[in-house]
Amino acid sequence: MAERVFLVTGARGFIGGALCRHLRTVGRVRALLRGAASGPWHEAVVADLAVAGPPPEALAGVDAVFHFAGNAHALDEHDGSGHHDVTVVGTRRLLDACRIARVPRFVFASSVKAMGEGGDAVLDESSASPPTTEYGRCKRAAEELVLRGGYVAHATVLRLPLVYGPGHKGNLARMIDEVARGRFPPVPRVKNRRSMVHVDDVVRAAVLAVDHPAAAGRVFIVCDGRSYSTREIYESTCAALGVKPPVWTVPAFALRALARFGDAVGRVRGRRWRFDSGAYDKLFGSALYDGSAARDVLGFVPAWDLERALPALVAERQGGAAASPGRSGPRRALG
Repeated sequence: MAERVFLVTGARGFIGGALCRHLRTVGRVRALLRGAASGPWHEAVVADLAVAGPPPEALAGVDAVFHFAGNAHALDEHDGSGHHDVTVVGTRRLLDACRIARVPRFVFASSVKAMGEGGDAVLDESSASPPTTEYGRCKRAAEELVLRGGYVAHATVLRLPLVYGPGHKGNLARMIDEVARGRFPPVPRVKNRRSMVHVDDVVRAAVLAVDHPAAAGRVFIVCDGRSYSTREIYESTCAALGVKPPVWTVPAFALRALARFGDAVGRVRGRRWRFDSGAYDKLFGSALYDGSAARDVLGFVPAWDLERALPALVAERQGGAAASPGRSGPRRALG
């Protein structure tokens, strides 16, 4: 049997890199990059999908495309600049090339922002909650192209919440750093709940989706089956650091007042302040999702939760020997 060839976009990213490291153990990995770079792939093709479609050699002999390129997160999710060209136009160009090359399989990494946030309600793939940001609307438009554009026979969308794991440099990593330095305020016990997922579990879900016959034409939310409050994350981080949380907390009303002050400062300055109502909502809002369809249809069972993953994340942030994706923790995350 001929060796399978996989094309991965976003290969230099946090999730894309983890995916490449796994795929190269089962086939040949071709990375589609905006600039020449070495990494966990066998070969690379340079192309910027926001500017032009990929060259024909990018799709030659490819059995499956994993489209993980895009904005890793939206620093200003309501600002549409860049999102449309990267997410919608770029995806259409890639799909056009797949249709011409007759690529049979396509997995698109989307975001739960494509369906908005339901507050305390638990949302699943059938929920009618529309996207509330330009970032989310662009993700939703790209999903429609993938699933209903008729470009690829076996096309699947994965909607991802906050993704954590070794190598991530987002909000969770910054929180670990600030708690370690004693600079992160002891947050109040606000009963918010958020869904999350480990990067290795995203890789596992993508590998399942690309070959499972029932995944064609489907959207799957991928999460670790847990929900986390900000206070719970803070306390788990303290435990992993060996730090005892203070007995006092910053009152929620004080943080809300600071957020309103930040809103006013932002209006005067013409740009957002470091802490405003948007930042408060990110910290204490709820965004809860049901990932049972991936379990029931794909047989996906998450191998990680945040409590088990935190020791490796803390070790990495403190310069220790954090375990590599798929090899850390009490059980393998890649099967």
